[in-house]
Amino acid sequence: MSKARSRNGKTAIVLFSIAGGMVGLAFASVPLYQLFCQVTGYGGTPKIVSESMVTPSAKTIAVRFDANVNPALAWEFKPGQKEITVNAGVPTRIVYWARNMAKTTITGTATFNITPYKAAQYFSKIDCFCFTEQRLTPGEEASLGVEFFVDPEIFNDPNTREVKTITLSYTFFRSPDDKGAEPAKQVQAPARLTGQDRPAKS
Repeated sequence: MSKARSRNGKTAIVLFSIAGGMVGLAFASVPLYQLFCQVTGYGGTPKIVSESMVTPSAKTIAVRFDANVNPALAWEFKPGQKEITVNAGVPTRIVYWARNMAKTTITGTATFNITPYKAAQYFSKIDCFCFTEQRLTPGEEASLGVEFFVDPEIFNDPNTREVKTITLSYTFFRSPDDKGAEPAKQVQAPARLTGQDRPAKS
């Protein structure tokens, strides 16, 4: 009997250890996967790099800017420019605009991706507002800058050399931490956007 109890005890310890390890991997997988995507460009996620990695080129490519808002977030969100042509390897800075259309202060956070997905590994972001919480008071607007460059190697890769246009897309969501905010209500007469880079009328 004592041997059986000992064997059962060891089995229980092993099973608990395996279960604990699986839980730990589950919690670690999300940030690790996000880091993996940012380093490799996997899944349409642009790489995050430093400006020192830039290699200028005379070749150009078109970049489109897309903006989306989750229905749970009463914000207006637009790019300052819908499309530009850039030289590969040359850092370019553009601006998105966000405005809180609700009567309460709301915190939002944005995710992003690149299409076509195969071009993501060559789209490198030096600076952006993604995954950073943006807190806006009622009617408040904010300019959100993005600095990026397209790696000239995109023209040498047989899988991407035919790509003529890249689309950078952002989607803003209500922050999970914004639990205390009241349900969003539309502002009847929000202030007009101002600034040199304000979005064109759609």
